[in-house]
Amino acid sequence: MSQAEIVERLRAAGCVYAEDEAALLVEAADDADELEAMVARRVGGEPLEYVLGWVEFAGLRIIVEPGVFVPRRRTEVLVNEAGRLARPGAIVVDLCCGAGAIGAALLETCEGIELHAADIDPAAVACARLNLEPDGHVHEGDLFAAIPFDLKGRVDIVVVNAPYVPTDAIELMPPEARLYEATVALDGGSDGVDVHRRIASEVGEWLVPDGYVLIETSQEQAPLTITALEDAGFSAWMERDEEVDGTAVIATRPI
Repeated sequence: MSQAEIVERLRAAGCVYAEDEAALLVEAADDADELEAMVARRVGGEPLEYVLGWVEFAGLRIIVEPGVFVPRRRTEVLVNEAGRLARPGAIVVDLCCGAGAIGAALLETCEGIELHAADIDPAAVACARLNLEPDGHVHEGDLFAAIPFDLKGRVDIVVVNAPYVPTDAIELMPPEARLYEATVALDGGSDGVDVHRRIASEVGEWLVPDGYVLIETSQEQAPLTITALEDAGFSAWMERDEEVDGTAVIATRPI
């Protein structure tokens, strides 16, 4: 099967970037049989990242397994903002870590940080361990319940890519997301901010006095995320990165 034939099959299946995808599939396959199987999976609607087994994020190849939330480029806003705030040797917690993409990028760019990542989804935790260990520590559990207790009050930065899609909007998401990614990684509750509110209510106990929490959100939901953090005693503001189309709310305790 030629690359041109693959492009034609991908186009017929509705793949917008058929040429780029075909090149990646050809490069990834070890033989003709594997290539055919990979093309069939993609034509059948499976996300390209699952077919390849990886996704590019912040210049890294992040291993991503079927069912695990696929890192989006917009999440690089958290890497960029946290990278500016992290001191050498900082303790960083990556909550709702998914495949561990944020943590992997911060380990790559921040000097000597101690990284702890956590997710409630066992499949995501297994994937994050492939991407983060042995340099980072990966824990399974619900938000801060997964983090070692001896870190309480010692964390410099908490980065969060929690689910923030309103429950009723999940059915409007592209099929590659709503049909293949775990619902627990997408569903943010009735207004999308349920998990943000839980984090806001707990994060103060874990941070050092001048620590920061950074939460990915949308421009529409940012005011709700800011309100949740301000209600918990933080000063909070929105940062927008047009280059990656990413939005983050950053918060710290008032001086």
